[in-house]
Amino acid sequence: MTVTWPDDAAALRLEVERLLSGQRPLPIVQAGHPALRAHARPYRGELDGELLVALVAAMREAMYAAPGVGLAAPQVGLSLAIAVVEDAWPVPGAVAQARERTEVPFRVLVNPRYVPVSDTRVAFYEGCLSVHGYQAVTPRWRSVRLTGTDETGAAVDEVLHGWPARIVQHETDHLAGRLYLDVAEMRSLVAPAEALRWSGDLTPERAAQELGFTLP
Repeated sequence: MTVTWPDDAAALRLEVERLLSGQRPLPIVQAGHPALRAHARPYRGELDGELLVALVAAMREAMYAAPGVGLAAPQVGLSLAIAVVEDAWPVPGAVAQARERTEVPFRVLVNPRYVPVSDTRVAFYEGCLSVHGYQAVTPRWRSVRLTGTDETGAAVDEVLHGWPARIVQHETDHLAGRLYLDVAEMRSLVAPAEALRWSGDLTPERAAQELGFTLP
């Protein structure tokens, strides 16, 4: 989808102020909302320090309340290239090992981009706060190089592996108008009532066999 952003930074500030003056935690929009399918406007410092801090805090609050491990601005209806991530939820050791899941401290990603650093892809069940309750096996690059900045403007350039790489890919894709369902194995799609059937498995091999799809 092609989007023309207003040149006037004041228009963006007004949009953010209106968002922050409304319901809290910020409501998370669901699949079908146009903001989820637009390329987000790059952030170029249009928000003063106080307003940016307030936006980040509101996004963090909404992520916690959901609860989730990441939230992109389009998920609260704001087409702006900012996302927050944090994964500090405790998981059993076997799960952490199988999924290469390590703790992700809270951080803000501004204008993030990623590129794969190997040809290896891994597939696990993945969900999204904007596709409430559903999950599907989604192949992701095992290792990616993340670039962009943080909320202070400091450069970000690092290589991530495993689950942290998956989170970054998921949230960065939101800023390009992509949902995880666009790349998921749709034969694996699980409705909320069926989630427990597969949630105890360390890997999706059994789901692949019983639902009839191929893993990478």
